[in-house]
Amino acid sequence: MKLQQLRKILTQSDESGFTIIESLVALLVAAILLASVSPVLVISTATRVQARRVELAAQAAKTFIDGVRTKTITEPTEALTALSVSTTRTVSSSTSDYLVSSAAVPTDTTKLYCFNKDGSIAAPGCTSNLFYIQAVKLQVSGSDPDKGQGYRLGIRIYRSDAQFGSLIKTSDSNGSVQTAFTGGVGNRRTPLLEMTTEITRGLPSYSALCDRLGGCK
Repeated sequence: MKLQQLRKILTQSDESGFTIIESLVALLVAAILLASVSPVLVISTATRVQARRVELAAQAAKTFIDGVRTKTITEPTEALTALSVSTTRTVSSSTSDYLVSSAAVPTDTTKLYCFNKDGSIAAPGCTSNLFYIQAVKLQVSGSDPDKGQGYRLGIRIYRSDAQFGSLIKTSDSNGSVQTAFTGGVGNRRTPLLEMTTEITRGLPSYSALCDRLGGCK
């Protein structure tokens, strides 16, 4: 009786568990599943990183604007155009007078401000480890922003590894719009953020605003 029980146990032991072929098949199936899922995971992660990068760019733009308003940051010297008070303009006929998208893209970083990972902003001629800021202004000739004669400040935020020398505008003359989210990891040839805002110190001047807008009726 004991001999029969021993044979039964040995037989069960030989038949239990996975064979080498079964293990290899299981590994092959797992590899196929991972290969099909991994691209989705990579793109998803890259998109989240890019979204976070754009969020930080928005914070950098706000910090820069506040610094220009309070004069803790040197005002940009690059002007989109020097407007004449006597010139009659409209948005449709003189787009370049109103939109930062009309400004030329930078070919290098020599005239760009730096926004670093520690939150500091450095004057042009610096090296950034996070963002570069292109700032241009739309200002009537001879106006003084400290006397209520403000100007329109245009800002573009570029990542520190942007492809300077081959940058493109966010929109071209045909109306085609470029996205900063191309391919999940972002388009290094376009700005992360592009915006304009008003810079005025002291009591705002209605007449100065009319001069910049091409006249008020």
